[in-house]
Amino acid sequence: MNNIHDMGGMTQFGPIPQESNEPVFHAEWEKKVFALNIATLAFLGPVDRARHAVERMDTVEYLNSSYYQRWLRGIEIMGKDLGYLSDEEIATGKEINHKETPHPAPDAAMIEGLSRGGVPADREDGRAPAYKVGDKVLVRNLESKGHNRATNYVKGKVGEITHFNGSHVLPDSHAHDLGENSQPLYTVRFEAKTLWGENVDRKDCVYIDLWEDYLETV
Repeated sequence: MNNIHDMGGMTQFGPIPQESNEPVFHAEWEKKVFALNIATLAFLGPVDRARHAVERMDTVEYLNSSYYQRWLRGIEIMGKDLGYLSDEEIATGKEINHKETPHPAPDAAMIEGLSRGGVPADREDGRAPAYKVGDKVLVRNLESKGHNRATNYVKGKVGEITHFNGSHVLPDSHAHDLGENSQPLYTVRFEAKTLWGENVDRKDCVYIDLWEDYLETV
């Protein structure tokens, strides 16, 4: 995506506040949103669709929302996309037109399993990787109008593959019901000077997992 949700590498947002002895939840409603989000993934999934829903929040609303407020807004957007919620139902909190979900209601054990284990995205598809550890690769500078996991600040940059992670579901396809399109996933190392210029005097580097479709040979 090419919007405020891709904040990697941006500056001028000020320091990140650190809260001593921070609780898991700051309010009771956050607990409910957490459970609701897990249940929604079990009902409607996949997680890539949920991420894309949050990415479509208005920029000002996104910047002024807390973590769980963003989750709640994403649930509303996804529910409307799939015909389970209407603006009137969201405004009143009352069901108007009932629609059956494709899966049974998740129980406590299912929600705990999703919370602890997530939803594995690795696949055994037999596809041979195009690159190997040590290869130099260029991140393709492609505009994305939908969900995309190649962050803007590495597009057009050259990095080195440090690890092959097997084949994984491609979020770009999965978020839009276009199939899993599983493909090789690599960990790519980028030097700080490559990303931020010669004024960087540190020997830092950044490691990012990138799918094969995002890369091309140098």
